[in-house]
Amino acid sequence: MPVEAFDRVQLDGTGIDRITEAEVVAVVREALRQGRGGRILTPNIDILRRAQRDDECRRHLADADLIVADGMPLVWASKLSGSPLPERVAGSSLIHSLSAGLGLDGRSIFVLGGAPATDDSTPDGAARAAAKLLADCPGLRLAGTTCPPFGFDEDPMTYADVCAKVADARPDLVFVGLGYPKQERVITRLRADLPQAWFLGCGAAVNFVAGDIERAPRWMQRTGLEWAHRLGTEPRRLASRYLRHDAPYALRLLAQAPAQRAKIRTYLPE
Repeated sequence: MPVEAFDRVQLDGTGIDRITEAEVVAVVREALRQGRGGRILTPNIDILRRAQRDDECRRHLADADLIVADGMPLVWASKLSGSPLPERVAGSSLIHSLSAGLGLDGRSIFVLGGAPATDDSTPDGAARAAAKLLADCPGLRLAGTTCPPFGFDEDPMTYADVCAKVADARPDLVFVGLGYPKQERVITRLRADLPQAWFLGCGAAVNFVAGDIERAPRWMQRTGLEWAHRLGTEPRRLASRYLRHDAPYALRLLAQAPAQRAKIRTYLPE
């Protein structure tokens, strides 16, 4: 269910909202004032690639109220196609800006994900991320946190317990940092229980906020090189996806974009 105030730019069959990060925060705050929940999906090159062949990925996109471009290649492709997106809107940035915006309204968040605690005396990643967000965002309230064990989604009882903990907390906004597509499956399940809440699948953002993984410097974020930094920090997990699949797809997307621009011109009235 898209937010109709913003038109969508089509990139290889996926519609992405022409919206800034500040506008995303404003939309969510206004929707919460009106008692309306929603879902933000932040496709990057990998999700755009998956959408070409993955029915589940397309269902997640169809269910999103806001779809924002989490990747400079998407912004570049939109400009080459003649329908420019205003900026990159990353989940790793939204976790901060949405928390600050909700703090102005005295609203609550729930943080789901992050790294498990190493011992009984150390808070887990979700708790540490939540503490950092509350310290940085005056007025923000914490509905709860949970850091489920690896493979929790394969055990129906554990999965149900995790979802019940979130639903029982009645948060205004849920940050789900479990990686794609696991986080989107959790969000799909929770939406029915929390129709007035907003959800953001934010990948590694919980780990960034908790300080367990260092985010790329701002200059690398601005120039589209954040993927290189991530690859350097997690080569074993990301090398195959980035180099064998995502990089070739990104090059094809950029190469095809000018043809889309020509097609738009063809259909414009004289």
